[in-house]
Amino acid sequence: MPRKNKIRTIRVYKSYNFRDKDPVIDQLRTAVADSGASYEDIQADSGVTTQTLKAWFHGGTRRPQFCTVQAVARVIGYDLQMVRASPKVKLLTG
Repeated sequence: MPRKNKIRTIRVYKSYNFRDKDPVIDQLRTAVADSGASYEDIQADSGVTTQTLKAWFHGGTRRPQFCTVQAVARVIGYDLQMVRASPKVKLLTG
């Protein structure tokens, strides 16, 4: 029986105030470590340089660009998911 690829997600948020670094950096660092991919492999497949990855995970980058985060996430098998900060229920009447 063929196995379906499970889509893994990293949750992003509509708005968030942070003091030090964007929390997506920590989530992505964990995902990269779990994937076993090297920075060089990620660079070859995503186009995001190893210097950028080192700046995210070990340097002073506070807020990475969404498109670069998305490129790295896709290479290691993740999809980004936007989550509403405070969901509101709307009732539709016909």
